[in-house]
Amino acid sequence: MTLLMANGDLAAARSGDRAALERVLTHSRQDLRRYAEFHCVINDVEDAVQESLITVSRKLRDLRMLECFVSWTFRIVKRECNRLKRARRLLSGEPIGEEIMPVVTPEPAEWRHDVAAALESLPAHYREIILLRDLEGLTVEEIGARLRMTREAVKSRLHRARVLAREYLQP
Repeated sequence: MTLLMANGDLAAARSGDRAALERVLTHSRQDLRRYAEFHCVINDVEDAVQESLITVSRKLRDLRMLECFVSWTFRIVKRECNRLKRARRLLSGEPIGEEIMPVVTPEPAEWRHDVAAALESLPAHYREIILLRDLEGLTVEEIGARLRMTREAVKSRLHRARVLAREYLQP
């Protein structure tokens, strides 16, 4: 994901370096936009991203752990999208009780079968690490603690597992 950047820029931005903050916001913008496109009404995407970037710039100093930056920014975007949806419903007179969910088109069943077959083709230690990361959503550190591996070993094994799965899925 492109939101992951050098901790140096993030730390510098957090301590008040305006140039570093500019780089962090510029670097984050595209991923936040892509995320907002899924969670917002299409007309609100740019507004949600702009408001979120302003919030990030104002509250970055309050962020306790820099490792949480990506998920923190995504939560800000989602909250902003929900705020804009509520405002839109208030203006249109719609009831506010239910949340508007994005339209999700189901993927073809063949894709699910192909992914399942790709996972089955992997050796057990590769399959386990992909499932922990991509299905259970554990962080690299959590996976390392569970499997008693270093952070670097987890990242390496995850990379190799994804490469093997990708090779299996290519025509």
